[in-house]
Amino acid sequence: MAVEQGRVVAVGGPSAFAPSALRRDRPDREERVAPSGESWAILPGLVNAHTHLELSWLRGKIRPAESMPAWVGGLLAHRRNAADPPEPIAEAITELRMTGTALVGDVTNSLACYDVLADSDISAAVFHELLGFRVSDAASVVAEAKNRLVQLTPYEWLRPVLVPHAPYSVDPDLIRAIGQSDQHHPLSMHLGESREEVQFLHDGSGPWRALIEMLGAWTDTWQPPGCGPVEYVARLGLVNDRLIAVHGVQFTDAELARLAAAGATVVTCPRSNRWTGAGTPPVERFYASGVRIAIGTDSLASVEDLNLFHEMAAVRRLAPSVAASRRLRSATLDGAEALGFGRDFGSIEAGKRAALIAVRVPGGVVDVEEYLVGGIAPEQVRWLEAD
Repeated sequence: MAVEQGRVVAVGGPSAFAPSALRRDRPDREERVAPSGESWAILPGLVNAHTHLELSWLRGKIRPAESMPAWVGGLLAHRRNAADPPEPIAEAITELRMTGTALVGDVTNSLACYDVLADSDISAAVFHELLGFRVSDAASVVAEAKNRLVQLTPYEWLRPVLVPHAPYSVDPDLIRAIGQSDQHHPLSMHLGESREEVQFLHDGSGPWRALIEMLGAWTDTWQPPGCGPVEYVARLGLVNDRLIAVHGVQFTDAELARLAAAGATVVTCPRSNRWTGAGTPPVERFYASGVRIAIGTDSLASVEDLNLFHEMAAVRRLAPSVAASRRLRSATLDGAEALGFGRDFGSIEAGKRAALIAVRVPGGVVDVEEYLVGGIAPEQVRWLEAD
């Protein structure tokens, strides 16, 4: 493959490198060659479509839970009176890079990740997440948050956008206002994650209500919509091709079909779902529905590492009948397109960023794609750099 100014200009055999394909007088043209003497698979840099880098300092501090509300209770206990130190964020970004990730969908409440990402080799959709179950003036909350984003130093490889957290933690007027505040960028939202969320939306009862009341955030003006999570956010104007529905453990087939018809994306994070007590995502049904599927690790507060190859292995265990090529696409092109970076990342083709990795493949491997989705260790991964 040939690279000019950090972008791929030709890929393939000798015909791809004909004079008509390349301007050979360009001094910045590079030929990137996989390491010799070994078997390597060359891939586009991976796309971790959902994580929370600012929670990296909580690695190993919150035990797996029986239910999502119980796990969140543990999270809140640790976060109380604690800051998000930047050092673990930088270490987490290094881990992403070492395991082959080029692009992330990072969810942040504090924006503590922004400057650290700016100093890294990782590109990101930076989802500035708003919470607030009892909000009197949604327009003002959105305006203040947008002002915070405007004050950020702009970078081509970082795209900040406002998003709501989840149906049980954000006032419906605030969800609607966030959705209307930006009609061009992807909108990520935790949706259909736990059984308790479905219960809360149907009748307003259960552990989520108890937690909201304990936090002093409950308001009697909120009325349960009496429907599932997809219908709820559809009423608020969010079900479209911008929506990134994260987790979806509780989605029904009808909900998945509705998301697929709208061109939305589901991000699955199976290892985190197990840790938080949300349940086992129906990954086979995700793929069967035809909805676009991306893959995320979630945060180090609820997963062992940020290695997306390990997350692909978890997806493989849950959806063994799905072709390895489909799972690889979820971890690359589908994630890049969902995050709004499809023109730059996700595949190896002329015009895209030359963010490329090589994965060492042992001798005797017949199905390379199946091998790649079975779990790859960091020492097997290297970034392709010009000599």
